[in-house]
Amino acid sequence: VFSYFSQDIDSETSGHFRDTLMNLAQGTRMEGYADPSTAAQDAMILWEACQQKTGEHKNMLQMILCNRSYQQLWMVFQEFQNISGQDIVDAINECYDGYFQELLVAIVLCVRDKPSYFAYRLYHAIHDFGFHNKTVIRILIARSEIDLMTIRQRYKERYGKSLFHDIKHFASGHYGSALLAICAGDAEEY
Repeated sequence: VFSYFSQDIDSETSGHFRDTLMNLAQGTRMEGYADPSTAAQDAMILWEACQQKTGEHKNMLQMILCNRSYQQLWMVFQEFQNISGQDIVDAINECYDGYFQELLVAIVLCVRDKPSYFAYRLYHAIHDFGFHNKTVIRILIARSEIDLMTIRQRYKERYGKSLFHDIKHFASGHYGSALLAICAGDAEEY
């Protein structure tokens, strides 16, 4: 499966965006490891990557974001704030653009709070793109047995209405009923 997936990534993407996707797809992230002394070094590398923007710096940025454990990245992001006086997301948005920038921001947001990231993606897929079906379906199905309950909770906290409410408002027929069934549990909050 990975070889087919990696072939698709390789043939459909390019540059640092492709390299970052390939790194993520390989699943080489260290889990459970955190070292405060390395966090400061990594934060300095990230800061330099945002200042220099050379190919080598992009490679280092990609390597840190894709391979460090979530616990390590939490410390790195805090150190980055201390060094630069700026949030890592703001720095990435200022320094990079296009799909590479969007991918880097997605990685950071997922590290910070994955359910909030998926709530954000659902909200924008429902409201900004005229109900972008593929995104809504992909997230609801992929997260249904992992953290959909928490995603629903974050959605309601952040946007004031339940995910059930917004799906019911924007989707209809059997398609809407199927999505509501996957999102079950919010009916009482409608």
